[in-house]
Amino acid sequence: MQFLDSIDSPEDLKKLNTEELIVLAQEIRQFLVQVISKTGGHLAPNLGVVELTLALHKVFDTPADKIVWDVGHQAYIHKIITGRRKDFGTLRQYGGISGFPKRTESPHDAFGTGHSSTSISAALGMAVARDIAHDDYNVIAIIGDGALTGGMAIEALNNAGVMQKKLLVILNDNEMSIAENVGAMSEYLGRLRTDPTYSHLKSDIESLIKSIPTIGEPVAKTAGRVKDALKYFLAPGMLFEQLGFTYIGPVDGHHLEGLIDILERAKKVDKPIFLHVITKKGKGYQPAEANPNRFHGTGPFDPETGEALKQQNAKNTYTEVFGDTVVQLAQENSNIVAVTAAMRDGTGLTKFAKTYPERFFDVGIAEQHAVTLAAGMAANGLSPFVAIYSTFLQRAYDQVIHDVCMQELPVVFCLDRAGLVGDDGFTHHGVFDFSYLRTMPNMTIMSPKDENELRHMLFTALSLRRPVAVRYPRGSGLGVLTDECLQLLPYGKAERLSTGSDVCIWAVGSMVAHARQVMLELSIDNISVTLINARYVKPLDEEALLKSVENHKLLAVLEENSVIGGLGSAVLESLNKNGSSEMAKVMTFGIPDRLVPHGDKSLLLKAIGLDPVNIAANIKKCLLKRNR
Repeated sequence: MQFLDSIDSPEDLKKLNTEELIVLAQEIRQFLVQVISKTGGHLAPNLGVVELTLALHKVFDTPADKIVWDVGHQAYIHKIITGRRKDFGTLRQYGGISGFPKRTESPHDAFGTGHSSTSISAALGMAVARDIAHDDYNVIAIIGDGALTGGMAIEALNNAGVMQKKLLVILNDNEMSIAENVGAMSEYLGRLRTDPTYSHLKSDIESLIKSIPTIGEPVAKTAGRVKDALKYFLAPGMLFEQLGFTYIGPVDGHHLEGLIDILERAKKVDKPIFLHVITKKGKGYQPAEANPNRFHGTGPFDPETGEALKQQNAKNTYTEVFGDTVVQLAQENSNIVAVTAAMRDGTGLTKFAKTYPERFFDVGIAEQHAVTLAAGMAANGLSPFVAIYSTFLQRAYDQVIHDVCMQELPVVFCLDRAGLVGDDGFTHHGVFDFSYLRTMPNMTIMSPKDENELRHMLFTALSLRRPVAVRYPRGSGLGVLTDECLQLLPYGKAERLSTGSDVCIWAVGSMVAHARQVMLELSIDNISVTLINARYVKPLDEEALLKSVENHKLLAVLEENSVIGGLGSAVLESLNKNGSSEMAKVMTFGIPDRLVPHGDKSLLLKAIGLDPVNIAANIKKCLLKRNR
């Protein structure tokens, strides 16, 4: 490539003129398609910010200047031009570069991100630190229109406007987050994009005043109050002005020369500026332009056609099974409603939304609101299913405990992407939900061993009329046959899957399938295993647990959750409470007390010792010690 191969730092970029940068932008788009078609990743968001990223690095000087990317899945170009181009082929691979900004990866990554609506808060904090230290650098937050629907972003805008620190907030407005944006903020931004009244009127008035002989220029300089009055009545950007920002825009996010000029001007202003940039998600790659939702986060695909490289005989995913089951339940129960936070497709609710549009509610990137909205629905007779990724429900901890559990409201939390999620890494691993939900009074927690049990758990959760969380993993199920007729599972009761005499394994969720493989490993040494599918993490089947301790030499607990506070902790607490802790030898296997990186899930499990071979080897060692 003509220019890209020579870009190893922002300093190399600054040597290029505008015409050369335009060529570089096209090279970067080709490079992104080539690499992401092999590794998978967030293609459409990055194709949309190529010119904006180049302009930022042309004008500002990182790492001295601080660029904070909201969520961060659109920071690939930033990574490419800050010294990581040669390693970009390792994107999201185990041991490779992260799909999100990561402070330990590069000094150019000013702030680690991965969850939405945090950039303005972090950037404002950096601006405060700069001023306290009497330092002199620029701070820029880039936030998408989807992330701007998050309450935290509005709180930060409100605070930044009052503090009046030198801060540049750039709204990357591509009219979409992961799916179509919803809500009043989205409608407001839509009016900004389409209403040219103020920008044309302002330039016409300025030209008219300046054309008056002799007095034109002086009058123009003193006409600020008149223009401000016009702005107040005519400019759709006045919301941001009223919050204390100088609003600029909307501007074309793909016009490099114009972007560079505006950023140079904004750089000189010692007040908070809100720059509204219009971009096209998927820009420059026709399949992504036509279907930006599918290319928001994609697996490997054919770069020529954009068609996904599908696995043969692919099994239904847990997400698909969830979506189909909720529709089935809703056919029989008109009180069922579904709530999600900007994740209609990701949580499997697309079919529900089409079938029952009046009973489907996408609240935008607002998990706290989603939970309390559902609580209000439940308090007045509805049966809400709240579908949120496990990692994102962490953002609504207080609402779950205060608004749902304390009032014992029948809200069913459907936690997708629970456990290790692979390529997205530690910002997206859902490995804390057992721990934070188990502390909440009145909460019931279930996790299915397969997709068929997921269906029965959803049916059971609906019948309980209390707070319930059902958590299930990302990706395909086991391919088991699913029962058409839904059944109630005995409340708080585990399921015995096999009977042995040496070791009793208590496994939950995805780890039940792992436990079966552990049994095969142990059988090589004639070690007899009882396998228990816990089903419920809360309430725990204490009766079955005590029998397990009495009848086996060793109890092993397997879970894809933090070892702190999860099923293993529940087992140990129960044994201690019932006076059985001294007679029981218990081994707990789960996510260790450290952050697990990104990469293929099987490699991650092996790296933390949670693969069947390692688990079996550790059980054998423990048995050998006990038999001595």
